[in-house]
Amino acid sequence: MKVLLVGDIVGKPGRNAFVQVVRQLKDEGAVDFVIANGENAASGRGPTPEIANALIQAGADVVTLGDHAWDSKEMVSGIDMEERIVRPANWPRSAPGRGWVRVDTPEGPLVVLQLVGRVFMPPADCPFQAADRLLKGELSSDKVVFVDLHGEASSERMAMGRFLDGRVSAVFGTHTHCQTSDETVFAKGTAYITDLGMTGPKDSVLGREVEPVIRKFLTGVPQKFDVATGNPTLEGAIVEVDMKSGMARSIERIRVALGD
Repeated sequence: MKVLLVGDIVGKPGRNAFVQVVRQLKDEGAVDFVIANGENAASGRGPTPEIANALIQAGADVVTLGDHAWDSKEMVSGIDMEERIVRPANWPRSAPGRGWVRVDTPEGPLVVLQLVGRVFMPPADCPFQAADRLLKGELSSDKVVFVDLHGEASSERMAMGRFLDGRVSAVFGTHTHCQTSDETVFAKGTAYITDLGMTGPKDSVLGREVEPVIRKFLTGVPQKFDVATGNPTLEGAIVEVDMKSGMARSIERIRVALGD
């Protein structure tokens, strides 16, 4: 099975790029399953349930979130309405929603697990211990497991990839909006990339209009960071996974620019 991993979707430009590219890839038979990070899908902030569900209707099989999950108060009460919208599993167990989902496919079940990092991020339980606990417990019989580690530090995400090598199908990073070029399949069969990148306007600073960001750096005065519009692009990776063994056969980084 070929699984498309989509980097953080930012605003309307990101949503539009997602719809166009995913439709084309699915129509061509290039991908079978889509995991999309919808963390910034609503004007650069956390999505409403309606926006997250629209991504599912547009082709996402699972939508992961992150530290902006509760930007929309509607998501706090609405996340439980759709099990394929996933928030970090190492948040408090009393938090709304769920940290992983098992999706039945024609080739067998596929699990998507999300974790959030702790380095330069808001407080959370240890993602390493959370992953270990789930893989030895509720997910112990699952072979095909994809892990989204939403975090700032490259070292933390790399360490997670090594920690889970041979235990999951893929570990991929989200959150920094900068696609890395270190995609690889580790020795024990786990696909890895430090960050998928951003699905949104590339003529920007991490998806935001350039001038206000520069003014903030020059003056220290708070600015309004609106989502930019130029050069919408989808970034991510495609992982081919052996559904019997659960191990990755390959990972290919992708970037599809749609222009203006």
